[in-house]
Amino acid sequence: MSYEMIAIFMFASMMVMLLTGQRVFGAIGAVAAIAALTLWGTGGSDIPFSAAMKLMKWYPLLTLPMFIFMGYILSESKIADDLYKMFHVWMGPVSGGLAIGTIGLMVLISAMNGLSVAGMAIGATIALPELLRRGYDKKMVTGVVQAGSSLGILVPPSVVLVLYAMISRQPVGQLWLAGIIPGLLMAFFFIAYIYIRCKLNPELGPTLPKEERNVPMREKLRLLQAGLLPIVIFAAMMIPFVNGWTSLVESSAIGAMTAFIAAVVKRRMTKQVFETSVRQTLAISCMFMWIILAALGFGAVFDGLGAVRAISGFFTEQLGLDPWMILIIMQVSFLVMGTFLDDTAMLVIVAPLYVPLVSVLGFDLIWYGVLYTITTQIAYMTPPFGYNLFLMRAMAPPEISLKDIYGSILPFVCVMVFALIVIMVFPDIALWLPETVYGK
Repeated sequence: MSYEMIAIFMFASMMVMLLTGQRVFGAIGAVAAIAALTLWGTGGSDIPFSAAMKLMKWYPLLTLPMFIFMGYILSESKIADDLYKMFHVWMGPVSGGLAIGTIGLMVLISAMNGLSVAGMAIGATIALPELLRRGYDKKMVTGVVQAGSSLGILVPPSVVLVLYAMISRQPVGQLWLAGIIPGLLMAFFFIAYIYIRCKLNPELGPTLPKEERNVPMREKLRLLQAGLLPIVIFAAMMIPFVNGWTSLVESSAIGAMTAFIAAVVKRRMTKQVFETSVRQTLAISCMFMWIILAALGFGAVFDGLGAVRAISGFFTEQLGLDPWMILIIMQVSFLVMGTFLDDTAMLVIVAPLYVPLVSVLGFDLIWYGVLYTITTQIAYMTPPFGYNLFLMRAMAPPEISLKDIYGSILPFVCVMVFALIVIMVFPDIALWLPETVYGK
């Protein structure tokens, strides 16, 4: 059997294993281990051992538990509730103001927690009931919460970009900086869509009643302090890192400690909050480490077969496709996989193939990391089997049906596709900031 056929057989076997419902790391790791032992005998056992050592020695991985812990501290201590009250008061007089404020809430939550699931949980439990009670259109606000949560894996500190950095061997700091402007740009597009739509049809997003707008300026300023907290935490992390005063790991520790101190100062740090945050941090960190370990082992076998060079030659020489066409095909494949996989699973499954292929085709891997994060979010918000759709169904109130959820997301998916095209056409949107900072 040729090496190309072995590579195809490995990839097909992995997909079959995933369809059986096995855990992602188990499916990927099992295929890698069996292939290594079959191809190279007992010497193949060195591959997973080397992958494990590489994982243990990768110092930036320490940022992963730090950021997860920071996010759970801020979530469990209900600091996000204060943020929404701030947006409620300041944005209420604007048509669709609370929906716009929800997007703002998601941006700030993203700056505190790099997981999109956390953003959706906060939006569904805090913002969604309040928006429905205020008479907002249920389809629109359901889409707002889902779209806003997509910013969680793009705006730093993004946990998924840390994983991408590990697998693609790219600097985490550059990936984070590359995600800032595209993330804010996508948030701006969401806000513009909500504002224009509610301006044309005010019934979709009514303004606050006049009696509720009469909030003393002193109270408004007090609530504004809630919005400053995530900015302070973000600045405490990023300013020392960007200026070279601290390493990435040290900055993540500063962020975690700042969040912890904020919860203590606000008297929200109870024994239950601390215990829940630590338990969840340990569980998610271990899950990510197993997945990375399996992905590194699979990638080592796949790369050893020369599969990337063979596939690149097949597309460019035999099919005669240009690099941009190949890139678009890769993005479409993410949309298909997103119907039954989450972003992490998609990354570890295709990374051994796609990341080296992108490099061979001559594209920037930092820029591609941003494209990956946006495409995967589009993928699992797209019907019929989008991952986020069913997650939203589990969190939404009973009056919101699955049909409402399906209908709510399509306009926002179109907005995200537009943002993706803009960033593909103008790569400097993603690359300007990291090039500026690291070029000094």
